Amino acid sequence: MSKQILTLSVLMAAALSGCVNLAPEHQRPAAPVAQSWAQPSQGPEAAAQLDWQRYYADARLRKLIELALQNNRDLRVALLNVEQARALARVSAANQLPTVGVGLASSRQPGKDDTITSSYQAGLQISAYELDLFGKLRNQSDAATQRYLASAEGARAAQLSLVAAVAAAHLGLQADEELLQLARQTLATREDSHRLFKLRFDNGAASSLDLAGAASALEAARAAVAQAERQRAQDENALVLLLGQPLPADLPAGQALAAQQLAELPAGLPSEVLVQRPDVLQAESLLRAANANIGAARAAFFPSITLTTSLGTASSELDGLFKNTAWSFASQLLLPIFDSGRNEANLASAKAAREIAVAQYEKSVQSAFREVADALAGRATLGEQARAQDAQAAAEAERLRLVELRFANGASSSLELLDAQRASFAARQAALQVRLAQLVNGVQLYKALGGGVALPGKT
Repeated sequence: MSKQILTLSVLMAAALSGCVNLAPEHQRPAAPVAQSWAQPSQGPEAAAQLDWQRYYADARLRKLIELALQNNRDLRVALLNVEQARALARVSAANQLPTVGVGLASSRQPGKDDTITSSYQAGLQISAYELDLFGKLRNQSDAATQRYLASAEGARAAQLSLVAAVAAAHLGLQADEELLQLARQTLATREDSHRLFKLRFDNGAASSLDLAGAASALEAARAAVAQAERQRAQDENALVLLLGQPLPADLPAGQALAAQQLAELPAGLPSEVLVQRPDVLQAESLLRAANANIGAARAAFFPSITLTTSLGTASSELDGLFKNTAWSFASQLLLPIFDSGRNEANLASAKAAREIAVAQYEKSVQSAFREVADALAGRATLGEQARAQDAQAAAEAERLRLVELRFANGASSSLELLDAQRASFAARQAALQVRLAQLVNGVQLYKALGGGVALPGKT
């Protein structure tokens, strides 16, 4: 018992000198990922220092991103959450300082000999100000501040995601336009082919099988046009939702997929990249808040001292209120002895919350690592896939040209012509889709590396 009293005395002496902080020291958990990417790369500038105005060359896309950053409702909610968290942090910080009020009070009560006794008071008052000897209020303020910082990083993550989503939606819409144009060209070609087969059939130069094959190809082209129109309309609706407004009529002309260029990005080391991502910084701020909550929970085991004081004037007559000085000072020390295990349960809860925060931080690091690794794997293979797909599309176009010449001279059958038409159309569609995948992968790599929003303190 004497050892406990001695320990308490030491802690109180240290507290009075402002040295006690019962929160555990923050240590960033080791990143549970590899030290390098499977596809390392070098480049002139890291993604986090490359703003989106320089990464995206398309003037139409840059304008769309500007509109989305101004009008997107999800981003607006995220920014308002930051303002709310900032206000709550200020409230928590204010709890460390006394609240001073001024007021006027009066009372009347029966006295001796059926007289009425009056009392009037006016002055300044401090009510129940708690001395923060063991850092409870300071740790509560620190936790609120870290939650505010986490919300700020959450808003930065929302902005980063919005920039990437608008870029991907714009590229998808441009691909829809080109696929729709290709489908319409194919439909016009097959309408001509069907008329030719119908004419040949009417003159006995083609069979019912040839005519049926041409009709099937024609309807397939019509279905492809309808599908492309639907996809384009849906993707435009998705882009409008991201913008938070209809598409303006004065947007700059967009670039074709083949002309789209994205800046070269170095992957860097995971230890350099991950600490710049807002979602990882958000998780670390929440971990710091959990540490501060442990300090506040530990402080609840120790005595709390509250002060109440007032300074003003008092009188039994209203006209003499400001003639007599009155003051009072009261203090209270409360040491918890029995609370049915409430403080211990609160501390256990705070420690469990910290372990949850550690696991969430590690998960955010792992998720970030995977996003970068997936995008790097895509960049390593999509370029070759796009080259091969373009070569196949060119080869199928040449085969179709030769088959059309042979068919005109009677050297190829109608089935061979229809097959060449289908193969050429499919190859050109696939080439456009692979080019889109390559560009969207570049968008996702930029986002995964932390590009798209300014770092705190940067412009």
